[in-house]
Amino acid sequence: MELVSESRELQAGLVELRRELHREPEVGLVLPRTQATVMDAIAGLPLEVTTGNEVTSVVGVLRGGAPGPTVLLRGDMDALPVVEETGLDYAAENGNMHACGHDLHTTGLVGAARLLSAHREELHGNVIFMFQPGEEGLGGAGYMVREGLLEATGDKPVAAYALHVWAQAAKGTFQLRPGTMMASSNQLHITVRGKGGHGSMPATTVDPVPVVAELVLALQAYTTRRVSVFDPVVITVTQLEAGVAINVIPNTARLGATVRTLSDAMLDQLTRELPALAEQIAAAHGCTVDARLNPQYPVTVNDAGRTEETIQALSGLFGADRVERLENPLMGAEDFSMVLREVPGTFAMVGARPDDVSAAEAPSNHSSIVRFDDAVLADQAAALAHLATRHLLPT
Repeated sequence: MELVSESRELQAGLVELRRELHREPEVGLVLPRTQATVMDAIAGLPLEVTTGNEVTSVVGVLRGGAPGPTVLLRGDMDALPVVEETGLDYAAENGNMHACGHDLHTTGLVGAARLLSAHREELHGNVIFMFQPGEEGLGGAGYMVREGLLEATGDKPVAAYALHVWAQAAKGTFQLRPGTMMASSNQLHITVRGKGGHGSMPATTVDPVPVVAELVLALQAYTTRRVSVFDPVVITVTQLEAGVAINVIPNTARLGATVRTLSDAMLDQLTRELPALAEQIAAAHGCTVDARLNPQYPVTVNDAGRTEETIQALSGLFGADRVERLENPLMGAEDFSMVLREVPGTFAMVGARPDDVSAAEAPSNHSSIVRFDDAVLADQAAALAHLATRHLLPT
């Protein structure tokens, strides 16, 4: 198979599809327009297509010309509630934005479906194409797994692969590592309850505001004194809320934080100790507290064997100079981790920084001004298709 050259013949159509998706981004687990666009894009291919019950997912199954194993390929479809400020002629105008590049992921997976469908008779086995909503904090992958994604062909996949574009990395480079690839994502919510009153008479109240302020600092101290430097944690307080009127001490004050870990053991420790820390600090000030650490996405762990195979495969397809083995995990999180807990596979990053943007000035994913170069679409499609064929072609 000449997947790279074949994918380049698809490039113009993939760019058109990606920009159509980019113009009308949808947020969350229910993406009706996006789902319809995907269904149109794969119409006519020899796929068995099903859609989700609770979410607007799309699952396409390609059955090869001969029996064999099943491989899963994933592309997420949802956007973010970010007002786009890129100035692109195909920029979104509905208050949402594909600021994390999921429009490229969806399009790259459509490209892989087209490539593999053209070679269906040569394949010994099956491919599951996983078009997923709700990656941005809502766990869409979990919904799809619970609805039978991994049993779509009748056989559990032997491998699963996903690619994610990265606006700060050089265009066309692939970055990955075996083992822990990305952190877990968890949400810490703390509500401190005191006794409100007049702002001029704090001694007659039990003020929850300084307690929340103390907790912000205590959480940062916790990471330096209770956490091993060899099993790092990132705790970032992103929400503070207390009161409405400037002359009133409120009854309650609230704190919200994102908590990232690189191991399940550390998450277990934080689940026990962070609520206890909040309770003890609040008690010292005469307050009560409701504190909970809610697990969101588990650690993304790349299977060592599959990832070494992926490094070799991508190096052979594109050249070793375009494949980088990451030294350290990334502290972002991914719900593809839910698939990788069930199926050995690999999650890799793909650089998509435009040529006119320097590495030093490139906005990060999730920025309102971030741009992704859709010149990488053909390579995304070829890479996903090639990873699948390594399991589905007779040796």
